[in-house]
Amino acid sequence: MRRREFFSFISGATVVMSGIAHAQPAAKIPTVGYLWHAGSREEEGPYFEALIDGFAKLGYVDGRNIKLEHRFPNETPARFKSMAAELVSLNVDILMGGAVAAAYLRDATTKIPIVFMFVPDPVGMKFVQSIARPSGNITGLSNFGRDVAGKRLQLLKELVPGLSRVALLINSDQPTTPVFVEVMRAAADQLELALQTFEARSLEQIEPAFDAMTRAGMQAVTPVQGGLFYQARTFIPKLAIARRLPMLAYSRETFEHGALVSYAADQVEMCRRSAVYADKILKGAKPGDLPVEQPTKFEFLINLKTAKTLGLDVPLHLQQLADEVIE
Repeated sequence: MRRREFFSFISGATVVMSGIAHAQPAAKIPTVGYLWHAGSREEEGPYFEALIDGFAKLGYVDGRNIKLEHRFPNETPARFKSMAAELVSLNVDILMGGAVAAAYLRDATTKIPIVFMFVPDPVGMKFVQSIARPSGNITGLSNFGRDVAGKRLQLLKELVPGLSRVALLINSDQPTTPVFVEVMRAAADQLELALQTFEARSLEQIEPAFDAMTRAGMQAVTPVQGGLFYQARTFIPKLAIARRLPMLAYSRETFEHGALVSYAADQVEMCRRSAVYADKILKGAKPGDLPVEQPTKFEFLINLKTAKTLGLDVPLHLQQLADEVIE
């Protein structure tokens, strides 16, 4: 082949290949649908940022190589249901949500992979067949158990002399509530504590519930995990202090506004870790083959300032055991 003909051939081939490349459709960007529980990304506080950070650490940037569809039902059962259905109708690649939202996602589809967080009893709540082998379209991260409930109440009992009556603040609209009530009652029975439930299904009903605790002679209070009481995390400890009720929190985020004590897994890190599960599924792993992750480290936090306000002396050995003591 002559030199001129050769370069002519190469030039023509380049044009043809370029045309083929432009004709090919761009690679599909995966879509992840996240059903939150509060009313906005601001109300979701550090969890929203942790999720975005978790994806970023894996190389995902929203709008560039992944699309994140967020929905905020504002603690309303009807909105949880409709928004779960909406995300399913978008035919997203993965659905994600916390313990409350995940129950609605589970009921909305058996086909789209689901990654949950904060689910207290994945087997008992019928998310998975077993921790080691979920088997269905759902897997994720758990943060609670019977041993954790017992440890929390034991710490509260050591901090509050003569403790015998504990209030459990509940929201019956949350699918996780029956699990917490059952586990906390069992733990209270073992510690010879009387546990009484007080209902609040909206922000407006929380303060009246605390007034009812006072009338009932409660000596301490703990809210069930997540949902409404996370949304109200900034003022619930203040209601407790005003009624001289030592409060046991279920996370650092619900502790830091004035609760007396918290014993819990790092939930912010759990949000970051959930992105790892999503990444594995996007790369071909089946949810049913990914074991549910359970926390191995728990944070024990004490607020000495709150203890002083309530007239409590925190034993030195508990201060030494605590991961953090707020002065």
